[in-house]
Amino acid sequence: MTRSVQALAYARPSVLESSGSGRRLGLETSGGLTPRGAEARPRFFAGFLAAPQAAARGLLAVADVAAARYHQRTGPGSLDPVVTGSGDRLRFESFSGCGGVYARLDVLGEGLGGAATGHGTTNVDVNDPLREALSRMTGDDPLYLRVGPEEMAVTTLAGAVVEKKVPLPDRWLRGFAEAQVASARFDPRAELPGPEAVRFLRSLPRAQGRGRGPVWLVPSGRSLRPTTRPGPDAVCLAGPHRLAALERVLRHATGLRVYGQVPDGAAAASAWEVTLPGMRLTLTLSPDPARGFSGEGGVLEALATEEAAGDAELVAVLLAWEPRIEPADLAARAGLTVDRVRAALTRLGTAGRVGYDAAEAAWFHRELPYDADRAERHNPRLLDARRLVADDAVALDGDLATVASGDRLHRVRHADGVLSCTCRWWSDHQGRRGPCKHALAVRMVRRGATAAGTAAREAVR
Repeated sequence: MTRSVQALAYARPSVLESSGSGRRLGLETSGGLTPRGAEARPRFFAGFLAAPQAAARGLLAVADVAAARYHQRTGPGSLDPVVTGSGDRLRFESFSGCGGVYARLDVLGEGLGGAATGHGTTNVDVNDPLREALSRMTGDDPLYLRVGPEEMAVTTLAGAVVEKKVPLPDRWLRGFAEAQVASARFDPRAELPGPEAVRFLRSLPRAQGRGRGPVWLVPSGRSLRPTTRPGPDAVCLAGPHRLAALERVLRHATGLRVYGQVPDGAAAASAWEVTLPGMRLTLTLSPDPARGFSGEGGVLEALATEEAAGDAELVAVLLAWEPRIEPADLAARAGLTVDRVRAALTRLGTAGRVGYDAAEAAWFHRELPYDADRAERHNPRLLDARRLVADDAVALDGDLATVASGDRLHRVRHADGVLSCTCRWWSDHQGRRGPCKHALAVRMVRRGATAAGTAAREAVR
């Protein structure tokens, strides 16, 4: 498995301190992008939080996911959360070490007491002593939050005194991207008020069940009940134990919203959003605890088209750290159709340059601090499809195509915009985990890719 190393350098550890006016939470930052370009230690916020204890618990929940492996717990994850300032809110994000759970805490304007934030994205240090201090925090004494260095120290900080080097496998990078694309397909499935939300979440099994399939739930009165048949109103909950991080905030919960796709009988991803005073905490789960987001294949169509690649470059120039991206507005500014802008945003999602907020059904701008191109360069099915095109292995015949792969010939059929294949991958997954390499290669050829052009592109890479 290919890995890179994410190097994080902080000027000092993040700390929670007591002061005469309450508590002060200083979150130190390490490298990131802002409207001014790359900064070693950007500063995004300084002000009092409206719901101190709920915010502290929400941040701990995000840190819990960053440190967790919900499947094959051979060792903890360790990447510090990412924070994005969007002018009117702060977003804290993390991804589990097993690649199957994405967490985000949105601290909205009312949660920040109406104070504005800076713009940009960076990692924040969440160390073990800070986690312990936050977990012991009781009462509602005022909490002053600082994201970034002290104002007087911004220009005087010397070299880093806290360094962390974290291995990032390719499947982690691809998974973070796939989780955003999966979320963009969700719609609201259920909403529970506060007391019922707490009762439902506390009733879920906390231990990992072995050999259990996904749980299907349907709205029932003011709560959710299990069902044996996933009807049109059902939502999939794969691995209920993976919602354990939500327990951190249940005493502050004002409601629960559930997002997912119209079920087709197969296990599916879902998102579970706990509403808090001035905040939202969301966990997005992959379709199976043993299956991370990296193999879902939702990004492949966007990565395979040259048109979307060019459109994404144009759209990226127009992004300005918006908390909510309006495709129609971008389309007018870019001179593109709304559909092309949506495809470009999907592609930018695979590069970590935008995320998706199911609560607002909208993309938002952020720039993950990693080599985003690796999500494309090391996607196995995409690379295999490009090799098939470069080897001139695709022969078109109307709605049919033949793909020579190794010593076998596979038939790919086009019907109602969907490509199906005779290969084992398609037989096993029926398109639920994206196209197989053969269908992807056919799609690329139909869009004008040539063997010579693809070979030249791969040579450049």
